[in-house]
Amino acid sequence: MRMYDLIYTKKMGGALTPEQISYWARGAAQGTVPDEQSAALLMAICWQGMTIDETLALTLAMRDSGDRVDLSSIPGVKVDKHSTGGVGDKTTLILGPIVAACGVPCAMFSGRGLGHTGGTVDKYAAIPGLKVELTVEEFKASLRTTGFANSAQTGDIAPADRKLYALRDVTATVESIPLITASIMSKKLAGGSDALVLDVKSGGGAFMKTLDDSRALAQSMVNVGKAHGMKIKALITRMDEPLGWAIGNALEVMESVEILKGQHGSSDLAQMSFRLAAEMLVLGGVATTLAEAQAKVAAVVANGQAMDVFRRWTTFNGGEAAALDDFSRLPQPGQIVEIKATQPGHVHAIDGRALGLLGMELGAGRKSKDDVLDLGVGIALLTGVGRELRPGDTAFRIYAKKGARIDPEAYLQCLTLAPQPAQAQPWLLETVE
Repeated sequence: MRMYDLIYTKKMGGALTPEQISYWARGAAQGTVPDEQSAALLMAICWQGMTIDETLALTLAMRDSGDRVDLSSIPGVKVDKHSTGGVGDKTTLILGPIVAACGVPCAMFSGRGLGHTGGTVDKYAAIPGLKVELTVEEFKASLRTTGFANSAQTGDIAPADRKLYALRDVTATVESIPLITASIMSKKLAGGSDALVLDVKSGGGAFMKTLDDSRALAQSMVNVGKAHGMKIKALITRMDEPLGWAIGNALEVMESVEILKGQHGSSDLAQMSFRLAAEMLVLGGVATTLAEAQAKVAAVVANGQAMDVFRRWTTFNGGEAAALDDFSRLPQPGQIVEIKATQPGHVHAIDGRALGLLGMELGAGRKSKDDVLDLGVGIALLTGVGRELRPGDTAFRIYAKKGARIDPEAYLQCLTLAPQPAQAQPWLLETVE
């Protein structure tokens, strides 16, 4: 078998066989296929696309290029959630304890942040002592004991994806829907869960900017999951302004804990987290209808069981659970600066991507994968779409390193104001199943 033939076939719009795709993925992982040939095939796929069968074959080949987690020894339907990433997205921190408290094993591998979007692993790292990189046995022990497990993805899971993603990043082929699908789903299938709820972000602060692109990606991932026999459903959610009031790792832990303690219940972040959790309960088999699942979610938040799970999970994994009740134990900033509105008006839009980049400049995010984060810095958003601002009102509270220079205008430029009132937009755009 020759890579030349695979490249030519795809360049001409033909379909690759599972054997050909497996040959490529295995060779990419092992280094026997030259980078320039993988890059050429990636570009051909980006132009010509892939069928569902090809996308499934690539997903399985990438999954099988490394280790697979076997969770069959743990009773129940193991359920996972994946988000395509956004600014202020801390839904995992909220829904994980909720799902576990409702009796569904919640097994999740999460990533680190890069660029304007944050990573779940980095948010957890703000909890003192918490271990965020678990061995497979530690992961299983956490799931078995607390009902919840979350860990950074190990380098032994889907190494073909790691190699091909690095090439996609430098060859302008990141946006290919079949390649995105295979990248996400290969790791999810390797993670050992039986069911998956997808949160596909759409809008200016998301990777997929349009509803059509978001819909196509959601449908592609659902198709692959179903073809593999997985229980799966996707929600397409709006990501224009930041999700919630907090941007930054320790701040996002605080907001998540507040929601688990019953605060901010009407916020988009809380409602989205509760809905995703409810969808996971339906797939996990403990509720037959969405309404029944939503009632269970509300109950474990109201009676404190979800927060109890978060404390137990934190302690089991070496973290300081006291920090969940005493935020002074979390990483702290060197200074706090308030940004006040200078013009009157109603907030019509908030540039989530720009705020995410400003958070990165503060040290809350990474410009490159080797950057070291400052877990105590970030941005508190004290306004929102549909609210009115008057001169002197505090629009942002900036948590920064000591001595850092803060440009108020850079933050105020993230707000679009108009004289007339604005209607807040719904966070849920569509569902795909």
